[in-house]
Amino acid sequence: MTEDDLRELFGEYGNVDDANVIIDRDTGRSKGFGFVEMANDSEANAAIKALDGQENGGRQLRVNEARPREPRR
Repeated sequence: MTEDDLRELFGEYGNVDDANVIIDRDTGRSKGFGFVEMANDSEANAAIKALDGQENGGRQLRVNEARPREPRR
Protein backbone atom coordinates (compact mmCIF):
# COMPACT_ATOMS: atom_id res chain seq x y z
CA MET A 1 0.00 0.00 0.00
CA THR A 2 1.34 3.42 -0.95
CA GLU A 3 0.77 6.80 0.67
CA ASP A 4 -1.62 7.63 -2.18
CA ASP A 5 -3.55 4.43 -1.43
CA LEU A 6 -3.85 5.49 2.23
CA ARG A 7 -5.05 8.95 1.22
CA GLU A 8 -7.68 7.46 -1.07
CA LEU A 9 -8.87 4.89 1.48
CA PHE A 10 -9.13 7.33 4.40
CA GLY A 11 -10.34 10.16 2.16
CA GLU A 12 -13.73 8.46 1.97
CA TYR A 13 -14.26 9.55 5.60
CA GLY A 14 -12.92 13.11 5.50
CA ASN A 15 -9.97 15.31 4.66
CA VAL A 16 -6.57 13.66 4.96
CA ASP A 17 -3.89 16.13 6.05
CA ASP A 18 -1.00 13.68 5.83
CA ALA A 19 -0.34 10.00 5.10
CA ASN A 20 2.92 8.12 5.64
CA VAL A 21 3.90 4.52 4.97
CA ILE A 22 6.83 3.45 7.14
CA ILE A 23 9.73 2.12 5.04
CA ASP A 24 12.54 -0.20 6.18
CA ARG A 25 15.83 1.67 5.74
CA ASP A 26 17.77 -1.44 4.77
CA THR A 27 15.38 -3.00 2.26
CA GLY A 28 13.45 0.04 1.04
CA ARG A 29 10.23 -1.95 1.48
CA SER A 30 7.18 -1.10 3.54
CA LYS A 31 7.20 -2.32 7.13
CA GLY A 32 3.47 -2.99 6.80
CA PHE A 33 2.16 0.00 8.70
CA GLY A 34 1.70 3.71 8.37
CA PHE A 35 0.13 6.81 9.83
CA VAL A 36 -2.70 9.02 8.62
CA GLU A 37 -3.46 12.46 10.00
CA MET A 38 -7.00 13.66 9.40
CA ALA A 39 -8.46 17.16 9.57
CA ASN A 40 -10.55 16.58 12.70
CA ASP A 41 -11.40 14.02 15.36
CA SER A 42 -14.90 13.21 14.10
CA GLU A 43 -13.60 12.28 10.63
CA ALA A 44 -10.74 10.29 12.16
CA ASN A 45 -13.14 8.40 14.43
CA ALA A 46 -15.43 7.64 11.47
CA ALA A 47 -12.46 6.18 9.56
CA ILE A 48 -11.35 4.13 12.57
CA LYS A 49 -14.85 2.74 13.10
CA ALA A 50 -15.33 1.89 9.42
CA LEU A 51 -11.89 0.51 8.56
CA ASP A 52 -10.66 -1.31 11.67
CA GLY A 53 -10.83 -5.05 11.00
CA GLN A 54 -11.62 -4.67 7.29
CA GLU A 55 -9.58 -6.49 4.66
CA ASN A 56 -7.58 -4.54 2.09
CA GLY A 57 -5.18 -6.07 -0.39
CA GLY A 58 -5.48 -9.46 1.26
CA ARG A 59 -4.54 -8.14 4.71
CA GLN A 60 -6.69 -7.29 7.68
CA LEU A 61 -6.41 -3.64 8.66
CA ARG A 62 -5.83 -2.58 12.23
CA VAL A 63 -6.83 1.06 12.53
CA ASN A 64 -6.57 2.98 15.79
CA GLU A 65 -5.50 6.30 17.22
CA ALA A 66 -1.73 6.56 17.55
CA ARG A 67 -0.28 6.88 21.03
CA PRO A 68 2.52 9.39 21.70
CA ARG A 69 5.95 7.85 21.31
CA GLU A 70 7.68 6.97 24.56
CA PRO A 71 11.12 8.55 25.03
CA ARG A 72 14.10 6.33 24.27
CA ARG A 73 16.36 5.40 27.15
